[in-house]
Amino acid sequence: MDVNALRGLIVELCLGVAAALAWPFALVVILALGISLLQTQGFLWVPKRLAPSFDKINPLAGIKRMFSPTQLMELTKALLKIILIGGLLFWVTWRHLGEFQNLPALSLEDLLAYLRDQIYWLVFITVLAVVVIAVADYLFQRWRWMEKMKMTKQEVKDEHKQSEGDPQVKARIRSIRLSRARKRMMSAVPKADVVVTNPTHFAVALKYDAETMNAPTLVAKGADLIAKRIRDLATENDVPIVENPPLARALYAAVELDEEIPPEHYKTVAEVIGYVMRLKGKSAT
Repeated sequence: MDVNALRGLIVELCLGVAAALAWPFALVVILALGISLLQTQGFLWVPKRLAPSFDKINPLAGIKRMFSPTQLMELTKALLKIILIGGLLFWVTWRHLGEFQNLPALSLEDLLAYLRDQIYWLVFITVLAVVVIAVADYLFQRWRWMEKMKMTKQEVKDEHKQSEGDPQVKARIRSIRLSRARKRMMSAVPKADVVVTNPTHFAVALKYDAETMNAPTLVAKGADLIAKRIRDLATENDVPIVENPPLARALYAAVELDEEIPPEHYKTVAEVIGYVMRLKGKSAT
C-alpha cells in the first residue's frame, strides 16, 4: 500500500462514517425541531437573542454564573455521572484484562472481531448506565421543581388575602354588621308586646299582631349584658317583662331574629301573651 492508496482508503472511510452518521444526526435534528414547535406552537424568532451582549462576555458575570448554586450543583452532577460511568467501564474492562495478553497471538480478523465485541459490550453498558442516570436525574429535577413551586406561609397568607379578602377587613365588616343588627334589634324592643327573661342570663322580646302574623315573632334576643340592655329598654318603654327561664332559654337557642316561634312553643307563648294582654285590659285572640 502506497501513499495514494492510503489517502483513498482514509477518504473512503470518512465518507462511510459520514454516511452512517447522517441518518441518526438528521433524526436528532428533526426531533429537536419537532419538540420546539410543539412547545412554542410554531417557530419562535427572537432577534434580540442574536444581538451582542457585553454581559455574556463579562468575566465577572461569567464567574458569578460559574459559581452560582445552580451551576455548582450541575457541575457536581456532571462529575458524578463521569465518575459513575467511568468507574463502571473500568470495572468491566478490568474483568477482561487477563485476555489482553493473548491478543498478539490472534490474527487480524480475530483481533478485530474481539475488539468489536468488547466495544459493543461497553456501548451497551454505557447506554444502560446513562438511561438509569437520566431517569434518576428526571425524578430529582421533578422533586426539586415541586419544592420550588411550594409556597411559603407568607405567600399562602397573601394569596388567601387576595382571593378571600383581608381577614382583618372582613372581621371589621362583620363587626359593623353585628353592631348595626344589634342597633336595629334594640330599636324593636320598645315595640314588642312582651319580654321573656331567664331572669338574668337570657332575654327575648316577642311581638304578635293577629291580623298580620300567623304566630308571635322574636324581634330581639340576647345574653348577659345584651339581655340586661333589653330588660332596661323594656322597663323604660313600659313593655311587660315575664320571668320564664325554660321558655327564655328555649326561644334564645331555637329562634333567630325576625322568625316566628316554632309550633312546639305555641301553647307556652300563648299563655304568656294572654297574661300580658289581660294585664293591659285586652282580650286574647
